[in-house]
Parts: sequence; structure tokens; C-alpha cells
Amino acid sequence: MAARQNLEEHLTRTRTLPRLLTLGAALVFVAAACGPGGSSAGPGGTGPGGTTPGGTAPGGTSPAGSAGAGGSYEEFAPEAGLLAAAKAEGTVTTIALPHTWCNYGEVISTFKERTGLAVNELGPDFGSAQEIEAIVNNKDNPGPTAPDVIDVGLSFGPQAKADDLIQPYKVATWDSIPDSAKDADGYWYGDYYGVLSFEVNTDVVDNVPADWADLLKDEYEGQIALAGDPRLSSQAINAVYAAGLANGGSLDDATKGLDFFKQLNAAGNFVPVIGKTGTVAQGETPIRIAWTYNALGDRDSLAGNPNIEVVVPATGRFAGVYVQAISKYAPHPNAAKLWMEFLYSDEGQNLWLKGYCNPIRYENLVENDKIPADALAALPDVTGAVFPTLDQINAAAALITEKWDEVVGANVVCSLDCE
Repeated sequence: MAARQNLEEHLTRTRTLPRLLTLGAALVFVAAACGPGGSSAGPGGTGPGGTTPGGTAPGGTSPAGSAGAGGSYEEFAPEAGLLAAAKAEGTVTTIALPHTWCNYGEVISTFKERTGLAVNELGPDFGSAQEIEAIVNNKDNPGPTAPDVIDVGLSFGPQAKADDLIQPYKVATWDSIPDSAKDADGYWYGDYYGVLSFEVNTDVVDNVPADWADLLKDEYEGQIALAGDPRLSSQAINAVYAAGLANGGSLDDATKGLDFFKQLNAAGNFVPVIGKTGTVAQGETPIRIAWTYNALGDRDSLAGNPNIEVVVPATGRFAGVYVQAISKYAPHPNAAKLWMEFLYSDEGQNLWLKGYCNPIRYENLVENDKIPADALAALPDVTGAVFPTLDQINAAAALITEKWDEVVGANVVCSLDCE
């Protein structure tokens, strides 16, 4: 318990590790229809757990996306009453939304265009713990430092509900969000997910690794990094967990993941530096293990300088999700509801997809031909990706954070753009 408290205290002070989560803030959601083994994502990232029937999006009349014989979707058209109430408030305050994360830059600009509201953006590099802290610290402050909405790791949703920090709201498309990815009362709801992948600078790496076992090859000496400190960062913790799945481990036992990174470190292949876009581009960490949407976003933003290839490993495919919620103390509650309506509309979901984040309504959009063909083609194949249960990921996170120093013995540090 003391170790967990110390970790959480550290996270609330940390501002330089984007989207950090505490031990319980796993990038997963509980697939209710699954047994202990979790659920699997289908070809192209088909959503886990399936979707419930029904659900219609708030729509306009203008096609916003089309591609040949593929699907299309309509621009978001706000409901008049909610729009009027939101405009009376004038602004929605977001927190921890980097513009390069899941295409949030375009999401925010499009929301402004569709609604005429301003968006006050707080702490783009904050982590989930800091988002919750911002709600707590601004309970009695309706000013610009109080977030209206949050985008956090799964377990922060149930915990925030238990702590009476968020309020219920069901968007118009509620029925098309899988039951396994939302609170039945509407306090929190899944938004998007990704799968762990290898982001490879092919200007430095001649032979691109295809699976976890390949990373142990001598040719990758001094080249492989995690996207965070595995004693702190959920993205890094889950990478260790996934490596174990590919090397004799299971969703109920993450020890094989630690053993794998012990081998990787002993071989000299593991670089104890937090892998970022810059370290990958500069060749300091030419192979980074990161979520697909982060890796593919880097590939696009770097635009061939250097060349980046993104590989979803053949085995140990591991998926994770975030959730949305509205603060109980939101200074702009109607603007917050309008923000949610936009995010969960066909257009909002497709904007996330443009950033390579599989939207939570993915299956419903595919079934209703609401995703342009080129967007579908751009998604990586994540067939077989598993979504562990919350209990499984919490147990794995506790093991990995507590045993990393003892088993692996690599002190992972930040070498670029660090405070």
C-alpha cells in the first residue's frame, strides 16, 4: 500500500510524462462477456465486447467524409436547446489533450467550428492523476483552472464516481457504446483504444522486427526503448505485460514480461531512456514500444525525416482504452455535455480514427457504413488483440512496478525535453 501511495504522490507532481496513469489506471476496459482470458479485437481493430443494438447519431445534412465506394458520415449538428445553453456559458474547459494525441488538434478545431464555442485547454501534458487532482483542487473554483471534462484511464472512471467527482450524462449515441465499456448510469464511458506496437526508425534499423522474440537479436543492441518508465507509466507497464504474453506468460501472470526485459537488458538491447518522438528520430532509441496511435502519429508528423515503420507484433497483441467523464463541479455543464455529444457523434468518432485511435463506436460505425474507405484502410491489423480485465491489469501493474528494479535492474530516465 505504501508503494502505491508513493507512486500516486509522484504522479500528481509529474508534468512531463504525458497521460501517465497510476497502478490502477490501466489502459483497458473490462470485457464483460469474457472469461479470465480477456476479449479479442477483430480484424482492423473491431471493437471488443461487441456493441449493443440501436443508437443513432445526432446528424446534419452535409457529408463530412467519403472515399470512393466506402462509407461516409455527416457533420455534427448540435441539438438547438443544448447548443443555446452551451453558448450562454461560452466555453468548455478541457485538460490533458495534446493535439497530436488521437488527432485532438483537429477534434478541438472542428468542435469550435461546429458550435461556435471557445475551448480553454489546460495542461496538455498532464496525466490522468493530475486531471482528477484538478477537479479536486477546483471544487469551489468556477474559474479557468477548473476542468469541465476529463479523458482518463479506465479505473479513474469508477474511482472518480466513487469519490463523487463526476456527474452522469448519456449522449445521444449511448446505445451504440458497448455495455462493457461504460458505466450503466452514465458516469463514464470508453472513448477509444489502441494496441502496443513497435515504432521503428528504418534509417537506422536495417531489419524491422516482426515480433517480440526478434527484439532479442544481437543486431538490435542499444536500440530498444519503452515509451515511459515501467515503474510509473502505464504505457510502459503494459508493454512489459504484453511481452510476457508473447513469451509463455498469461493475462493472470506478468512475470514472463519481467523475465523478457531482463534478457533484453542483459543482452544490451534495452536502452534505459524514455522513448519519445525526438529520441526515435535522432536515433537514440530507434525502436520504441508504443501505442499504435502514438507510433503512427509520429510516422505521419515526421513525414519521412526519418522514415518510420510501425509494426503490430505477431504475438502478444495487447489493447487498451481511455474513458470520458464530466466533472461534477464543471463550471460549464452544458458546454461539457455538448462536447460529449460531439465526441460521440459519427464525426467526432471519425476524427479520433483519423488519429489512428480506434473509436469505441467502431463496430457500429462499420455496420452502418459510416467510416470512409481510406480511413478503414489506414488502420493497422490488430486481429487477436486482448483486453485484460481490470483485476488482471492491476495485478500485473503492481507486480511490474514493484519488481522491475529487482528483476530487470534498469533505471529508466528521461533524456529529452524533460524538466
